[in-house]
Amino acid sequence: MLSKARRLFKDLFTLNDVKRPWHLSFIAALCVGLPAIIGAALEQFPQGMLASLGAMVVLYMPNTRTAHRIVTLSLCSFGFIFCFMVGSLSTFVSWLPPFALSLAMFLVVIMSRYYLLPPPGSFFFVLVTTISIAMPFDLPSLPTNIGLLAIGGMTSCVACFVYSLLTGANTLPKTEIKLDARVNAIVLEALFVSVFVGGSYGIALALQMNNPYWVPISCAAILQGATFRQVWHRKIHRIMGTLVGMLLASAIFFFHPNAWVLAFLILILQFAIEMLIAKNYGYAVIFITPLTVIMAEVTNTQVSPALLLEYRIFDIVFGSIIGFVGGTIFHKTQWLTSLEKKMDERKSLSHLLSRKKD
Repeated sequence: MLSKARRLFKDLFTLNDVKRPWHLSFIAALCVGLPAIIGAALEQFPQGMLASLGAMVVLYMPNTRTAHRIVTLSLCSFGFIFCFMVGSLSTFVSWLPPFALSLAMFLVVIMSRYYLLPPPGSFFFVLVTTISIAMPFDLPSLPTNIGLLAIGGMTSCVACFVYSLLTGANTLPKTEIKLDARVNAIVLEALFVSVFVGGSYGIALALQMNNPYWVPISCAAILQGATFRQVWHRKIHRIMGTLVGMLLASAIFFFHPNAWVLAFLILILQFAIEMLIAKNYGYAVIFITPLTVIMAEVTNTQVSPALLLEYRIFDIVFGSIIGFVGGTIFHKTQWLTSLEKKMDERKSLSHLLSRKKD
């Protein structure tokens, strides 16, 4: 028992020996931070933050040749725009956002799983959707907001194109497009995850939480775990990392930083996240927390930064628990696997009958 506890403690706090070039983290931080810096310079910081949100597609840049990288980022940028539009339009009716979030999550999980999109997978699509839902409904501003999001995505595409040329990406082996042919399994997983993520937001709304959008974000982050062990680790990392990150966020907002300071903090925090995310998720969450608080502070005018800091911990814990329950059901039960087998059997039977008719 004691040895298991020691092993768990070691797994939670050990930095994995993952070799990642520093310039990859730098280009990601530059793409996300530069729009915010430009927004601060033009005294349009909230608009710059929306562009920074769109620029987060850089986090999906694969380790492949230049052409494949740009196509991947362009498609992810389109997905960001779609999720933002769905989330924004759903706020027209008070009860609609949970269903809109479920719809966006369902489609994103199907696409990301079918095309074997590597981590962060569907997570940032959820982040874009929830932030758009958190923004006040303003239909005339929607085209402008979508345009800003698209500008951020295009900025990342251009930056990654230049980065790929400088680092000789075309010398990498030719990319083979691989697909996951288990369509029934993908649909079932997408349906399961979308119900839990959208449902977590619905529960948060029903409980009248101050920052309900953090609940589905945390739930989605936990459900990203590929195995039950990773789900458990992510739950602990998410909660403990947030507690430490809240102290860092409190220290930042204690000094009432201006737009310039926040813009450069975004760049620094993103760089730290990229350096740590593959080594230890918990350490990365320490810097993810103040970064997301900064984003929420400028996109949600109805909630002060002080309230964001006050209620964030409870929302994170609540969402993490829901995600952990979902992860437990998904990995520790066989009912989804059994349902998948029945669907496969019906599909095989229908094919056999159709051949006999021919």
